[in-house]
Amino acid sequence: MYWYLKVLKNYVGFQGRARRKEYWMFILFDIIISIALAIVESIAGLSSLLTGLYTLATLLPAIAVTVRRLHDTGRSGWWYLLNLIPLVGPIIVIVFTCQDGKNSENKYGPNPKR
Repeated sequence: MYWYLKVLKNYVGFQGRARRKEYWMFILFDIIISIALAIVESIAGLSSLLTGLYTLATLLPAIAVTVRRLHDTGRSGWWYLLNLIPLVGPIIVIVFTCQDGKNSENKYGPNPKR
C-alpha cells in the first residue's frame, strides 16, 4: 500500500524515475481496487459510476508513474504514446516496463534504488 500511496502523492510528477516495484505495486493495487468496485457495483445494482470515477481519478497518476518507469529504463516518456497503437503498442509498453532500470544515473535522474 506504501507504493500505491507514494504514486498518488506524486500524481503529476512526470520528472524522475520510478522503480519496477513502485510501478507494479501501483498497478496491482489499482487492479484490485477496480475489481472490488466492480463487485460492489454489481451487488448493489449500480451502473459503472464508481469504477468510472475511480478510473478518472487515477488516470493521471497512472500515466505519470508509467512515464517515470520509462525514464528508469532510459526511454523518453513519449514512448507512452505507443499505447495508441492497437494490440502491439500496449504489449511493447508492458515489455519496456518489465525491463530493469539503468544501474547508473541517466538523463532523467539518479537510480531510484539507491
